Amino acid sequence: MPVDTMTNTALAQLPQVTEPRNAGMPLDLNWVLSAQANTSAIERRAASLPARRSVKKAHQAAWLLKAVTCIDLTTLSGDDTARRVGRLCAKARQPVAASVLNALGMPPITTGAVCVYHEMIAPAVDALRGSGIPVAAVSTGFPAGLSPLPLRIAEIEQSVAAGAAEIDIVISRRHVLEGNWQALYDEMRAFRAACGDAHVKAILATGELGSLRNVARASLVCMMAGADFIKTSTGKEAVNATLPVTLVMIRAIRDYYDRTGYRVGYKPAGGISKAKDAITYLALIKEELGDRWLQPDLFRFGASSLLNDIERQLEHHVTGNYSASYRHPTS
Repeated sequence: MPVDTMTNTALAQLPQVTEPRNAGMPLDLNWVLSAQANTSAIERRAASLPARRSVKKAHQAAWLLKAVTCIDLTTLSGDDTARRVGRLCAKARQPVAASVLNALGMPPITTGAVCVYHEMIAPAVDALRGSGIPVAAVSTGFPAGLSPLPLRIAEIEQSVAAGAAEIDIVISRRHVLEGNWQALYDEMRAFRAACGDAHVKAILATGELGSLRNVARASLVCMMAGADFIKTSTGKEAVNATLPVTLVMIRAIRDYYDRTGYRVGYKPAGGISKAKDAITYLALIKEELGDRWLQPDLFRFGASSLLNDIERQLEHHVTGNYSASYRHPTS
C-alpha cells in the first residue's frame, strides 16, 4: 500500500510554522532545584514502550521515512576527508533509493542535516549547496569540552563564519556534577551569543551526569540559557542515548514549553542504529510532546549507521527481500 494513502499521521506535513526561537530566561534556581526524577517509574515507563508501540507493514514504512527526514547524518572520524564528506552529503540529498520511494508513492526526501567537525564544514557546505540541508558542526572542544572557554567560544564563531547553520556544543559536565547551575547557565548563554543566528544544540553527555535528576536539572538550565535543542550525547561516551534519559529530557522540554511558550528541540544521539529503535523514539516523542515535535526543526537523530538499517527495512517492505548492508553505504 502506498504510504500516502495511509491513515496514520507519521508523515503528515504540518503547515509551515515559523517558531519563535527560544529566547531563554533568567536562571530560576527554585524551578531547577525542584526538578526530580523517579528513576524506577521512569525505567518502567521506558521499558513498556517497545512492546506497546509496535507498528507493521505500511505504517512501519511511514514511520521509517519520517525517521529519515529527522536524521543528522554524521561523520566524526579522525580520518574524515573532503571526499568522504562529499559522499555523505550526496547520501543526505538522496537517502532512500528513488525506486523505493516510487513504490511507496513518495516524493524525494532528504535527511535533516549533515553533522561534521569544523574542518569539514567548507566541503559540506559546497556539497549541499542548493539542497536546503543545513550543515551542523560539533564545537566547544568536542567531545570532552575541557578546552579554555575563550577557545570554545572562538571555535563556535569560526564554525558559524565557515557556514555552519547549527552548532552542537558540549557543556562542562563538572558544573552539573558540582551543582554549579549558575556557571552552567553563564556558559550556555555565552555559547548561545557566539552562535548568533545559527541554532545551538546543547549536548549534555547524559551518561556522565551521574543521575536522572541531574539530567532533568541540566536540561532546564540549558533551555533557560537559550538552547534551541537539547541533545543526549556526543556518541563518544560509554553510555549514550537511552529511553529513560529521553523521557526525562522531553518532559523537561514539555514543562519549559508550558511555562514559557517556547518549543525546544530534542536530539538523541549515540547508539541508535536499528530501525525499530528509531520508531520507538518517535512514538515516545508523539506520546509525550505531540505531532508538532515530529518535524525535523524540533527533532533529530544523531546517527550514521541508522540510515543503513532503515533502507534495508524499506527495501524489504517493497520487495520482500533483505539486501546486504554493504549495498547501502553512507560514505
